[in-house]
Amino acid sequence: MDILILFLMLLVLLVMGVPIAVAMIISSFISLTLSGLPINILAERMIGAINSYTLLAVPFFISAAVIMNKSGVTKRLLDFASCLIGNRIAGTAQVNVLGSLFFSGMSGSATADVASQGKMLIPRMVDEGYDRPFSAGLTATASIITSVVPPSIIMIIYGAITNVSIGALFFAGVIPGALLFISLIVIVHLLALKRGYPRGGKHSRSETIQLFFKSFPALLTPVLILGGIRFGIVTPTEAGVGACVYSLFLGLFFYRSLNLSSLYEILEESVLATAVPMFIIASSACFGFALSVAGFGYILGDFFNHITASSIVFMLLTILALFIVGLFMEATSALLIFVPLLAPIAQQYGINDIQYAIVIIMTLMLGTLTPPMGLQSFIASDIAEINILEIDVWYFTAAILIIILVVAFIPGVVTFLPRLLM
Repeated sequence: MDILILFLMLLVLLVMGVPIAVAMIISSFISLTLSGLPINILAERMIGAINSYTLLAVPFFISAAVIMNKSGVTKRLLDFASCLIGNRIAGTAQVNVLGSLFFSGMSGSATADVASQGKMLIPRMVDEGYDRPFSAGLTATASIITSVVPPSIIMIIYGAITNVSIGALFFAGVIPGALLFISLIVIVHLLALKRGYPRGGKHSRSETIQLFFKSFPALLTPVLILGGIRFGIVTPTEAGVGACVYSLFLGLFFYRSLNLSSLYEILEESVLATAVPMFIIASSACFGFALSVAGFGYILGDFFNHITASSIVFMLLTILALFIVGLFMEATSALLIFVPLLAPIAQQYGINDIQYAIVIIMTLMLGTLTPPMGLQSFIASDIAEINILEIDVWYFTAAILIIILVVAFIPGVVTFLPRLLM
């Protein structure tokens, strides 16, 4: 009964338009008050959730992404992507996908990707003749690559709450990220043939070479991060610091597009961008504690044990449940609430920790595309000036779902590289 009341309070507050982080704190406060527990526990849980050395990587990677945007690195990467594949059928659309792959090695944030690339590419695609729903849908979907390919902020959060190796998660995301990139490129090409989307302009070889050398230092970022983690030189948190310092070096001395006066704007934007996920992490800790007090973890485990003894069925039920949750809840919040409950159950079924992590992360990120609450789709549709219900993401979501099922049924897709390199 306590669990039902807790979820009903959360649902009512969300329907009233209360931000999800605030709604989780309020519902947790009421639930614990009714249970007779001291309320100061909530403050302790909030502080304890974010007082983590591992989570220090989050603000540093966010800052690195902000620096890259301010220094014009993002634009240079998109220009280089245009030289590589911009002359193909639906060239600009394919540049959108390749640009997200490049950007993923620096930011780790799908939200940062869709916001920065969307402002540059959606208007450009519309001017070239692409329809607005497709332009927004592709931009939102391509940003998901950023959360699968390292360094991914949501992977850092997952590792922090489950003690799964973040380095292993980074390497585990490489093959699914490549599959996602290839599938989007193929879908874009097929839709372009069907709908008559335009071919991009050609670039000279000398221009391509010139842009490559300008972009090369930025493209080295993921290599330095993964290489440092692989050889034990740095931890993921230290890699975040390194990415931040390296980005500053590029902006101040290599590209010379930043100056000391611009550092205030960078710090301000970084603080604002960091505050949101950290507040969500803190509030989710309150809600998760309220669920544990109500015995939700025990009930959930007992439910699965009675439903099935098959690890595959459990995995499929996890995908279905989290996809439904993702329709109405922000991915980070859902991760922080449900993973501490589901991960121990998955271990009981003998499911590999890395495999289960990638399945959960990709399923929750799929939810950020689907209306009515999909965050990436909301940002992209706002830039494209269309209603979120008009956004064209269904071909792409089907492809992502297939990749999730591949990971669920073939563990080697995500465990091969961590076992080889870690």
